[in-house]
Amino acid sequence: MRTPVIAAAAGALALTLCLTACGTEKASGSGSAAGDTLTVGATPTPAGEVLTYIKNNLAKKAGLDLQITEFTDYVTPNTALQEGSLDANLFQHTPYLKDFNESKKTDLVPVTEVYLPAIGVYANKTKDVTELPAGATVAVPNDTTNEGRALQLLASKGVIGLKKGAGTTATPEDITSNPKKLVIKPLEPAQLPRALEDVDAAVINSNYALGAGLNPKKDAILLESPKDNPYNNVLAVKKGDEDDPRVKKLAKLLTSTEVKQFIEDKYKGSVLPVETS
Repeated sequence: MRTPVIAAAAGALALTLCLTACGTEKASGSGSAAGDTLTVGATPTPAGEVLTYIKNNLAKKAGLDLQITEFTDYVTPNTALQEGSLDANLFQHTPYLKDFNESKKTDLVPVTEVYLPAIGVYANKTKDVTELPAGATVAVPNDTTNEGRALQLLASKGVIGLKKGAGTTATPEDITSNPKKLVIKPLEPAQLPRALEDVDAAVINSNYALGAGLNPKKDAILLESPKDNPYNNVLAVKKGDEDDPRVKKLAKLLTSTEVKQFIEDKYKGSVLPVETS
């Protein structure tokens, strides 16, 4: 059986209950008058850092009291959004969001694309993915879309071959050629940086790589290209909230020139702002 997708306040009481129930999260900021307050869930890096920049530099001028609740997994921020203890979240790409909706019977929708945290292959002893030794163990994310994304990245360099038509939901069962007899080891995404000590290579999402002190642009031995990439991270809300004025304010700030410059300056190519027309 496939491992299910893993991953990311109407008032102060709802936020308190969320923080009590979810041991992996923390909140930043203080409340203000209801109506302009928007509670957004995020993984700490880069989403939490981008939102904190907006909170400290742009939100007040835009008339928005931004509250940030951080999560270290990919499931709780969507569950909290569906249940109403969050107004929005920022941590996931659209393929993951669609898969989550299908598997969890939720109705969450993307509002705007924000940035691409490129997924990459990391290894302690190998400098090129094509030089992985025979029988090497490669850890990959165990959620549906990021596992497929990891396999596609490996296939892009020919170290494995995938069945024709295998896309974002590719699985190890779709591998048609494996000349090095690599052992694919699915793990919970947050565990992947720690797993580098025990495996030959790991395919790690940039938010977890950055959180572990890795620099995707410098340390990854293979990094996916931003060209025609479907994995840009999105601001998401519960269906029906897309036109909420507070959400629209945040969406505008997330795609502003100031935020794009912040992303470029801070991440130096490890996270890429989305270009909008």
